[in-house]
Amino acid sequence: MTTALNFDPIRLPKVCEDLRKEVRSFVKQEIAAGTWDPNAVGRDEAFNYEFARKVGEKGWIGLTWPKKYGGHERTFLERYVVTEEFRVANAPTRVFFTADRQSGPTLLKYANEDIKMDILPRICRGECCFGIGMSEPGSGSDLFAAKTKATKVDGGYLINGSKIWTSNAHRADYLIAIFRTSAPTKENRRHGLTSFLVDMKNTKGISCNPIIQLSGLHEFNEVVFEDAFMPDSHLLGEIDGAWKQATSELAYERSGPERFLETFQVMIELVRVLGEKPDLRAAEGLGRLVAQLHTLRRMSVSVNGMLQAGKEPVVEGSVVKDLGTLWEQKLPHKVREIAAFAEPEDLANRVAFEEQLAFATTIAPKLTIQGGTTEVLRGIIAAGLGLRGR
Repeated sequence: MTTALNFDPIRLPKVCEDLRKEVRSFVKQEIAAGTWDPNAVGRDEAFNYEFARKVGEKGWIGLTWPKKYGGHERTFLERYVVTEEFRVANAPTRVFFTADRQSGPTLLKYANEDIKMDILPRICRGECCFGIGMSEPGSGSDLFAAKTKATKVDGGYLINGSKIWTSNAHRADYLIAIFRTSAPTKENRRHGLTSFLVDMKNTKGISCNPIIQLSGLHEFNEVVFEDAFMPDSHLLGEIDGAWKQATSELAYERSGPERFLETFQVMIELVRVLGEKPDLRAAEGLGRLVAQLHTLRRMSVSVNGMLQAGKEPVVEGSVVKDLGTLWEQKLPHKVREIAAFAEPEDLANRVAFEEQLAFATTIAPKLTIQGGTTEVLRGIIAAGLGLRGR
């Protein structure tokens, strides 16, 4: 089946702009109080439980979820605004971000009622951290090639194998992971994968091996399972049918503003270095970057509007992720070229610029890994457009 790309022309309503003002005021107060430094380079303070609890008290985690589970039944567009303001301000959101973006919605759809009532309110309070266990050594973002095995035993499953590039697994309370419960078939290589809720704090047989980035930060991990027991109650959704769930989940993961704002600080510093009267070459270069950023933002808003309408814009979300991460990955190089001949009046601006630029350059390689590699994303897009088989 061929899917035509469709980015609905959505504008943010007044309620979103009112919320934006509220979030900006909160961010300004927290920065003034020293909760975090938005200009800090290479920091490891993104895991801030005190900040997470404050955001939870504001009602900005689980924004779209039912009130029954601690949510607030607001819109995806409002959640977009909160995400955008936090990302631009470099806020320490790691505790709750993955749980809020995709893990919570997955539990809402597929978890049993006891798990929902236990975990979802804790996420909303900023008390619960999640990771995603999908990629594996040798298969990367090709989820259907996963080999980590879940073997049925009395009362649950034993897990053996490993996951890789698992962000924040060393700190997460839970992972949502896919494991192989049956072999794929000739007709359907997607068959045989099942999704589980993994309790990282209370399950024996799980170890995390750190993968240190060029930046020196520890974000990624290899997670090894050796006869790790998953109870039947932690099975999420349909046995052997997790590919449907994973595809839906990735629409949430790949479409947000975080997919093109991770190196945004270098653009802010570029504006400071160029000053109020940049030369024609610099002004043109900066103008192009702003236009590209605005286009990505419009596409991302559109996808979130479609999520709000109950659609599953998997292909559109993949387009946003592909274009967005390539843009933010190339941004440090483009910014360096634009600033090459700039002579700022304030040399401190140049120092801050070089620090941000060096950090952005070292984290750039990871950007097209997290959330799905460019090659896999383009395969999804091509299949959605009918240009290749699924």
